[in-house]
Amino acid sequence: MVDSAVKIRFLLIFLFGFWAAVAEAQVDSLLIQEGTASFYGRKFHGRKTASGEIFHLDSLTAAHKRLPLGTVVRVINQKNDLAVVVRINDRLPTYSKRQIDLSRAAATRIEMIQDGLAKVRIEAVDLDELEKLVEYYAGKEHPGLRIRPYYKAIIVPERKLDIRILAFMKF
Repeated sequence: MVDSAVKIRFLLIFLFGFWAAVAEAQVDSLLIQEGTASFYGRKFHGRKTASGEIFHLDSLTAAHKRLPLGTVVRVINQKNDLAVVVRINDRLPTYSKRQIDLSRAAATRIEMIQDGLAKVRIEAVDLDELEKLVEYYAGKEHPGLRIRPYYKAIIVPERKLDIRILAFMKF
């Protein structure tokens, strides 16, 4: 016979494992792209961006080849897991081998200034931003981007676990 402490531990391990799996699935669902990031040189300070804004080294902005101007994304340096949230306000040339070009302030926050380039993960900042991208790219090609709808789980009303069932399980 299994004592109640073991049953409770088993139940807690199961619940925490389930919650961790749900959280991991949501984080992975925000992924848009992985690749190389660079940052703007000082010579671009004060110049006009593709959005018409004036570029400032101390802004948290970025250039991307395909993401719509105004999109807000999280950029994570895969070397150190530091992240920064930036708004896309400029374009990279289509021939560029890099996926995103960060402002100096954004590059400083993820500690990539010393290396100059960084392997990064680009994510939608939240599910609402991801939904905007899904709508924007509906019927359009988006090579190199991972844009797909995220289906939220259906919330089932809480049900009590009958502890008597655990008595029949063999541990």
